Amino acid sequence: MTQFFKVLGGVILVLFVGGIIYYFAKNEALPKGKAGKDADALAIKMINALNSDAFKNTEVIEWSFRNVHHYKWYKQENIVHVSWDNKKAVLNTKSPEKSTVFIDNKKTKNSELITQAKDFFNNDSFWLVAPYKVFDKGTERRLVKHQGKEALLITYTSGGSTPGDSYLWILDNNYLPKSYKMWTSILPIGGVSATWQPLKTTESGIKLPTNHKLSLFGLEIPITNIKAYNSKANELANKVLKAIKHKAYKNTRYIEWSFVGIRSFKWDKEKHIVDVSWDSIRVHLFPEKKEKSSVYFNDKLQKTADSTIVKKAWDIFNNDSFWLVAPHKLFDNGVIRTLEQVNDKTALRVTYTSGGTTPGDSYIWILADNYVPKSYKIYLKNKRMNGTSATWEDWITTESGALLPTNHTFGNGRKLSMGEVKGYN
Repeated sequence: MTQFFKVLGGVILVLFVGGIIYYFAKNEALPKGKAGKDADALAIKMINALNSDAFKNTEVIEWSFRNVHHYKWYKQENIVHVSWDNKKAVLNTKSPEKSTVFIDNKKTKNSELITQAKDFFNNDSFWLVAPYKVFDKGTERRLVKHQGKEALLITYTSGGSTPGDSYLWILDNNYLPKSYKMWTSILPIGGVSATWQPLKTTESGIKLPTNHKLSLFGLEIPITNIKAYNSKANELANKVLKAIKHKAYKNTRYIEWSFVGIRSFKWDKEKHIVDVSWDSIRVHLFPEKKEKSSVYFNDKLQKTADSTIVKKAWDIFNNDSFWLVAPHKLFDNGVIRTLEQVNDKTALRVTYTSGGTTPGDSYIWILADNYVPKSYKIYLKNKRMNGTSATWEDWITTESGALLPTNHTFGNGRKLSMGEVKGYN
């Protein structure tokens, strides 16, 4: 027995000495940084890269933390459903005393479980959305040089479960966070790092991390079942599609129209091939494989298609078709839908993050009582239009059953005609 305690004491001593060595080898002092406009500018670049506007407007975020804590966060209502083991809390993040808890699906009064759910949420949501919160009340931002590059030091002076903690955000060339270093009250070692990539782009447009690898003993924190979406905006968008007979539009094979009398189109929607004509030029355009396109002058096929003309036809089609079918494209890939209030009525903001000629543009759709679009406000990324209004009027029911507009009027009175619009099979 004496020998056993000698061995045990030796093991404890080795672990203790090893811990001391590890501490001095790995511990880093909190870096000093400079607060002010340069630090704020870097923080703005980071949150813009992550699409902070989309985060502000996101309605619901779902995720699982280490596959043991599960969340559904109704962000606009400040309500989050937290579940773990056989317990569930409907947590009011602004007024925790209004929260409710359940054990085995039976409602119970238990303030300790509410506190536990709140602590879980504060910790686990931080590992998901921390970069979006660098301008929250009680945060301090400082610019730090890290390995020759600018990094962002954030200190939380209040809020959360552990005020006083600091995090050094390390960014990639696109200003997206790729990792951070931590100085927190729960870690005895300063400067422990954790990765913040890979990032997942969600339906609502925000970018969220799916896994974290820590420098401390190679630990990993998986973030799974990630979703972020705008359910109320989606509901309104679906009402629009129903009103304009979107199902018939999807089944429409051919659409013909002209644009202010100077360009004309015949679009085989099923094969996604379109004849684009202007002046004496006609381009048989393959929008997704432009190299397959052919060019005609005065109906004479050119042996080699001029790539500049093909590109012009592609740009023309993207612009002119948008004025005809944009309401039918509310659920295309790269489209973010959010709700806005315009003159005390609910409107639908649609932002295009990819595709087309000018990704980043957004439009606020103003709807009639029957949910058919009657106008929109245009916000172009290049700022050439910033709230410019245009009507969507004179809708017709085409031969194929889809609704399409035939005329638009800008706020200055300028008219834009789609000519004789046809949709058929």
